[in-house]
Amino acid sequence: MAVVREFTEKELDRSSAHSEVEATISLVEVDGERFVQIDTYGSKNRAMPGKVSQSLRLSQSAYEQLQQLAEKHF
Repeated sequence: MAVVREFTEKELDRSSAHSEVEATISLVEVDGERFVQIDTYGSKNRAMPGKVSQSLRLSQSAYEQLQQLAEKHF
């Protein structure tokens, strides 16, 4: 699991297609600090389907930064 407090914008040299996976979002509070947690579950062909593959917790500042970047992009 990773806690993200800040994003650094980066241009990709090339962009390739990614496979689609299931994801969940949870609202979490730890020691009085709130996070938005995003979990992905990998492909259905995995040895342990349904197991969390990756987990990110965004702090309020990281969430707000992501929101601003997404609004600019879309």
